[in-house]
Amino acid sequence: MSQNQLFPKLPLDSWIETIVDGLEEHLGFLFDFISAVIGGTVDLFSWILTGIPFWVLIILFTLLAYRAGKVAIALFTFIGLLLIQNLGYWEHSMETLALVLTAGLISVIIGIPVGIWCAKNDSVQKVVTPLLDFMQTMPAFVYLIPAIFFFGLGKVPGVIASVIFAMPPTIRLTNLGIRQVPADLIEASEAFGSTYWQKLTKVQLPLAKTTMMAGINQSIMLALSMVVIASMIGAKGLGADVYRAVTQIKIGEGFEAGLAIVILAILLDRLTQSVGKRKNA
Repeated sequence: MSQNQLFPKLPLDSWIETIVDGLEEHLGFLFDFISAVIGGTVDLFSWILTGIPFWVLIILFTLLAYRAGKVAIALFTFIGLLLIQNLGYWEHSMETLALVLTAGLISVIIGIPVGIWCAKNDSVQKVVTPLLDFMQTMPAFVYLIPAIFFFGLGKVPGVIASVIFAMPPTIRLTNLGIRQVPADLIEASEAFGSTYWQKLTKVQLPLAKTTMMAGINQSIMLALSMVVIASMIGAKGLGADVYRAVTQIKIGEGFEAGLAIVILAILLDRLTQSVGKRKNA
């Protein structure tokens, strides 16, 4: 025991390692299943995005941006994606996008139901809120450690770490959006005999849509940042290019890969923001 310690050090590290070892021993089959599902989803997105000719995808993304937002967003999408292709980072950008889409999809599938549950039950919210605080304040690199232990190296642990890091905004803002629905509208729907499901899907979720889309937008941005970090454990994409440029001190290549990431980030951010505003109109 150190002279500066009043009490013996708690063996917290040993406790955590014991828990992790126990989970691996008894739930290894579950981790294998999760790995297969996530890996298959990433491969599917990657196969679609890399299999379609780049010029077709550029046109599709530009039309999607035009439909979701303004002409300026569509013009930025067209020029930005052309620049990515010209710099030679198209395939790696699509691999990064596949990772982000997978992490974002999982975050939405889990986050929205949990957010609804929190909005409907104060006790659940009191339990979940500290967990969300923990998930958002823990350094991002720490999530890579258990992800590597349970799922090995590669894209799957990168997606798992991204989901843990990115999911809290979706849960928080779904909870907030539903709680902000005016009480008189809820009472009116109940007076007309609406069921729980009708009240949720016809009143609460539509009115909370803008707030929920803001949460999904934040989750996608956090997923993108974490996917880049996950390149350190073997996740493919633009993050690997940035990491290689840093380790080899190639400033020019690092700037190009970073620029491609910035273009993807702005594109995803503007698209999700525009979808939220358009659907709310």
